[in-house]
Amino acid sequence: MEDLPLSQNHHWMLVKDILNNHQEDCCGSQSECEQLERTVKSLMVQDGLDENTKAVLNDIYQYSQSGIHAANLENHIEAHQQQLSSWVQDIGQYS
Repeated sequence: MEDLPLSQNHHWMLVKDILNNHQEDCCGSQSECEQLERTVKSLMVQDGLDENTKAVLNDIYQYSQSGIHAANLENHIEAHQQQLSSWVQDIGQYS
């Protein structure tokens, strides 16, 4: 059976879930950051994104990149608690 590609809405839900988990648990994994990076990258190439949405996606992409290479991922997540909360709210408008 073929894997069905995720819809844009599913991508938004996945990003929101990962960010929400990071915000609530104050921890995460490198693989979550890698998945976040891939998913955000696929959303960034969608047509019709407004500048605000592009800016939010770019910020999340930078966060995921930094998380992948962070020496201490928990510190990285804790340092971004305010942004995580804001991003989860913003994404609620898109998904």
